Amino acid sequence: VQLQASGGGWVQAGGSLRLSCTCPRRTCSNNSMGWFRQAPGKEREFVAAVSWNGGSTLYSDSVKGRFAISRDNAKNTLSLQMETLKPEDTAVYYCAAGRWPRETGDPSQYNYWGQGTQVTVSS
Repeated sequence: VQLQASGGGWVQAGGSLRLSCTCPRRTCSNNSMGWFRQAPGKEREFVAAVSWNGGSTLYSDSVKGRFAISRDNAKNTLSLQMETLKPEDTAVYYCAAGRWPRETGDPSQYNYWGQGTQVTVSS
């Protein structure tokens, strides 16, 4: 199963970026999806998750109010709109497909991962 993340790049603090992820319908349409990130020298951390139908979302405290996760099952895509970016948001961002329909921030409940896309925020 291949998840393809895209949309990363370089942006100044206060700027915006939109990440996208494609996932095969048979893998993702009935399960939750999420975004995680990993900064250099740090462990992978949860960013945001969305339920199988997009009806429920979950965010880490560090991005709540600045990031918005959404999905379009008709197009097999997951998105992460990132606003008011900060230098501490710099990381490789990974999309993931969950094992269950309900959203979760627990990485052990995700069984498929994309290759990651780099986001760099300069001060």
